[in-house]
Amino acid sequence: MLILMGYIHLDPSDLHDFVTDVEAISLGTRTEEGCLFYGIVLEDGPTGRLLVAQRWQDRESLTAHLERGETLAFLETWRDRMKVDLQAYDVLEERPLAMANGRASRQ
Repeated sequence: MLILMGYIHLDPSDLHDFVTDVEAISLGTRTEEGCLFYGIVLEDGPTGRLLVAQRWQDRESLTAHLERGETLAFLETWRDRMKVDLQAYDVLEERPLAMANGRASRQ
């Protein structure tokens, strides 16, 4: 599994248009083969910071997503207007997080 986590930074005046465009591509992205989770949410409006969290089955699934026409058009529109600060994490094992007394514990 591949996890992408980090931030996108925009000029706050671009937030409305950016969020509208993200909402337009999100439904299709979430149904792509290999997309396990796809989220981009506004974290700090006054600074134009959005939190990005994505889970992909594997690197090939993410590559296929990035090569889709809809994704390429989105990136072309926003490439020069956003600063992307994302990290990719390769996950070898996944397990549920158990909560006991409000604290996380390993299973």
